[in-house]
Amino acid sequence: MQKTKEVGNNLQKIHDELERRVEERTAELRVALSEIRTLKDKLEAERAYLQEEIKLEHNYENIIGQSDEINHIFYKIEQIACTDTNVLILGETGTGKELVARAIHNLSLRKDRLLVKINCAALPSNLIESELFGHEKGAFTSASVKQLGRFEVANGTTFFLDEIGELPLELQSKLLRVIQDGEFERLGSSRTIKVDVRIVAATNRNLEQEVRDGRFREDLWYRLSVFPITTPPLRDRLEDIPMLVDFYVKKISKRLGKTVDIVPTNVMSTLQSYDWPGNVRELENVLERAVINSAGSKLCLMDELKKREKDSLTVLKTMKAVEREHIIQVLEQTEWRVSGKKGAAEILALPRSTLRARMRKLDICKLNNKR
Repeated sequence: MQKTKEVGNNLQKIHDELERRVEERTAELRVALSEIRTLKDKLEAERAYLQEEIKLEHNYENIIGQSDEINHIFYKIEQIACTDTNVLILGETGTGKELVARAIHNLSLRKDRLLVKINCAALPSNLIESELFGHEKGAFTSASVKQLGRFEVANGTTFFLDEIGELPLELQSKLLRVIQDGEFERLGSSRTIKVDVRIVAATNRNLEQEVRDGRFREDLWYRLSVFPITTPPLRDRLEDIPMLVDFYVKKISKRLGKTVDIVPTNVMSTLQSYDWPGNVRELENVLERAVINSAGSKLCLMDELKKREKDSLTVLKTMKAVEREHIIQVLEQTEWRVSGKKGAAEILALPRSTLRARMRKLDICKLNNKR
């Protein structure tokens, strides 16, 4: 009996010791798990920070580059994104105007909703009104069902109107009303619809010239051009070409199942010596043909890229002056008053210091003006 009791006590001691060790080990594991979670959170935060830094410096919504011209675009995007101000993006074909529009939207207070877009040049004039404003059933011969327009779909978000210069003159007054009053009627309906839409428009045309030629409404131009952003042509930021080449060669090689990871010096020199009339879009096409043409790991150009005569650049360079012309026009309207009530800075919705900096960069001045 005594022996049985001793065995029972020993077993209890062993059980207690095991429980104590389990509890100690569990506590150690909890501490270790807590440290792991802390380190994981820290790494996640650092990773997010690095991604933001890389995004800002190298790939801002796929706007790739580090040149002064691209950094100025980043600055303009951050300056305007969190407002509800309408934006007009100017620039040649292939300079990334839609990327700028998406970057503005994704930094805005409306970013939780998808960006709605329409290409005004892609639709025939007899359909674009229905696409923009919608129609009721029976509004016209083929209107068998009611259809919501893009403006209704874009209520509460950003509406990107690409190629706004192609919008027919007869529809520009209806667009102006939406911008001014936030209201319109569907085709075939007299009921007024109210919407809250932020407009970001883009064009490769010189809209000031279009206004002078009577093809674009002056009042609509002023409503759209509150905050113009001009995307630079690729020939004005040739230092960004190595980064663009690296990005597109990797992207294209992956899609085509090839391994092309060496860009010879002479190839890069050729790419940086070309004027790129088609801008980044042309560069991407040239690189895709080059990747297809490359048998090994070295990039082999298929296109013969020749420099164009300087005279052929004259028309393309006119877009670079659009922002300068717009600022000068506002300054002339204010009799070159930069600051103060009804001054150019107030009209352009820019801080006085920012406007003066842009004037210096664009070489805008007026002799004998003391304002």
